[in-house]
Amino acid sequence: MTHFHRFALVGNPNCGKTSLFNRLTGARAKVANYPGVTVEKRSGIITGLASPIEILDLPGTYSLFVTSPDEQVARDIILGKLEGEQLPDLLIAVVDACNLRLGMRLVMELKSLNRPMVLALNQMDEAKRRGIVIDTQSLSTAIGIPIIETIAVNSHGVDQLRKHLDNYAQNTSILEGEQILTLSDRQESIEALYAEIESLMSRFVVQPVQYPVWQDRIDSVVMHPWLGILFLFSVLLVIFQAVFAWATPVVDLIDAGFSQTGSWISTYLPDGILKDFLIDGLIAGVGGVLVFLPQIIILFFFILVLEDSGYLTRAAFLLDRPMRGLGLSGRSFIPLLSSFACAVPGIMATRTISDPRERFITIMVAPLMTCSARLPVYALIIAAFIPQQTVWGIFNLQGLTLFALYFAGIVSAALIAWILRRQAAREEFPLLLELPSYRWPMAYHLLTGLRERAWIFIRRVGTIILALSIVLWFLATFPGAPEGATAPAIEYSYAGQLGTWMQPLFAPLGFNWQMCIALIPAMGAREVAVSALATVYAVGEDSIDVALGTTLAASWSLPVAFSYLAWFVYAPQCISTIAVVKRETNSVKSTVFFTLYLFALAYFAAWVTYQIASSIVS
Repeated sequence: MTHFHRFALVGNPNCGKTSLFNRLTGARAKVANYPGVTVEKRSGIITGLASPIEILDLPGTYSLFVTSPDEQVARDIILGKLEGEQLPDLLIAVVDACNLRLGMRLVMELKSLNRPMVLALNQMDEAKRRGIVIDTQSLSTAIGIPIIETIAVNSHGVDQLRKHLDNYAQNTSILEGEQILTLSDRQESIEALYAEIESLMSRFVVQPVQYPVWQDRIDSVVMHPWLGILFLFSVLLVIFQAVFAWATPVVDLIDAGFSQTGSWISTYLPDGILKDFLIDGLIAGVGGVLVFLPQIIILFFFILVLEDSGYLTRAAFLLDRPMRGLGLSGRSFIPLLSSFACAVPGIMATRTISDPRERFITIMVAPLMTCSARLPVYALIIAAFIPQQTVWGIFNLQGLTLFALYFAGIVSAALIAWILRRQAAREEFPLLLELPSYRWPMAYHLLTGLRERAWIFIRRVGTIILALSIVLWFLATFPGAPEGATAPAIEYSYAGQLGTWMQPLFAPLGFNWQMCIALIPAMGAREVAVSALATVYAVGEDSIDVALGTTLAASWSLPVAFSYLAWFVYAPQCISTIAVVKRETNSVKSTVFFTLYLFALAYFAAWVTYQIASSIVS
């Protein structure tokens, strides 16, 4: 068994720690959970060295005296107190050179542990651009810690850091057995700690008196109580417009590829079960979902850009006051925004919320933020029923419809949060967040993030969605129609029988039995609803999204389509989300409440939508 040195990256949030991790490991990261907790564990191997090194990217923390679950895990790893996790051989403290005073508190606390460590002074290029001068060598001598200047965006200094780690690993034995450090609240008083930090800053750091004017000017707009809200909604509207407008050429290209494959199979394979399986099972199932990959990548691209630019934290501050009127705070903004990509990491991100009641409420409403898995369903139905036309000469009507669906989820989450908060005593936790500097998003970070998310989606298509598509194809194919049957063969299949049994329950919503069938595999992954509809409507040989959209437009009325959209806005159509709610709350009662209230809300919303739309159309 190979033994690795284990080093840990420690630092404040937004200090560039994860970017440095990606540079050191080449983004070859393994993601899991730490033993006994649900906090994400991100680790990787630094290759090409004389001694292999495993490096951990610990959750961000400002201090070793912590309250949130994420910070507690970081502290317990550093102290060797987390069961099943070895004490790191070396601590790599990452500090943003532009916010050295803030980062030095954690550095000095780590220093008091008398553990081997090195300080990576990151974002030195931005510090120099602002006129910040740091006497790195003298500061290193004063605190007794090696300091290496790094710029994670372009690998500057990363090779030097890698060489330092390699030298340390070659000259130091691997820690054996369990070692636990103690952290006393009296190790050093806060007053003495800050006095020492101020002394270091005055001796070794020269900072310009004035903050960059251009950043202040941007903040005067994006953090204005009214202009800032308008700007935020404008950004969201642009994102939803881009999801349709930018993705169309690539979607058409992918769709044409699957269509050509289906035509080739149809031409060269004889009729039979194999041909039916390949066209109606594999191509309809996998292709029907994979064509929406460009739209999902565009959505993630914008989220990563907003995060890297420093805007997300400002949006959290901006929304703190209106969110407090709902019983939440700006802390909930980032977990809720993350839920637009996927509710699972969004719910896990609530661990940064100190207030237990606010964390519970955020978990309960996070799935109402429209996740990317809903996007294929929305895109299919919107394209089939909403005309491709421009409104007021600017906006795409399909993009506006998508915006309305996202907005419905946001408004509903706000209302439910307000109701839940009224059931509990109010306790105020002031919002304390560091405003990161504005910066251009890092191309390397963007590409790495998009690659990871694209691979996660493709892996789901190749595993969960493929498996569910095959199962659904089997249910829709067997048993075959009996002799003399007059109805379509699928009505005699297992899927047809199941859909017929479910249909009376969903009849008030306008759902037919084919729509009912699609709800079942969608519990494994929402986007499977698209491939399920393609299977039950036997769409697979022609252009998948166009043919399926045409089929739905001919089979469903407009009220039915709107009702189906309303169902997917609210329904907890995701077993993974339900599972992570159980893990994060550690409560069966809370999980049952979560599941039942969302299904009830979905049924009610779909019923109301169907009734109102039917009355308007008629």
